[in-house]
Amino acid sequence: MFKLILSTFLCVFVAELGDKTQLQTMMLAAKSSSVVPVFIGASLALMASSLLGVLAGTYITRYIPPNYIQNGAGMMFVIMGILILLGKI
Repeated sequence: MFKLILSTFLCVFVAELGDKTQLQTMMLAAKSSSVVPVFIGASLALMASSLLGVLAGTYITRYIPPNYIQNGAGMMFVIMGILILLGKI
């Protein structure tokens, strides 16, 4: 169980480094006179987002094989990347 917790932590931690969420949190902290509420709000948001991911993953994999979900997510990332490069997002 510890190995799964550690691998999940590392995966999410590395994925979140330098993304829009972290940049937005840095901006909020820079504008705020107190960083504790920013930290608490950002932490709760990540927890809520993670909970939605876990619940959705648990429910969806009952009906759709995980490899289809992984391939679909990969295609979505490629499409989003292309749209970002084209300035559409």
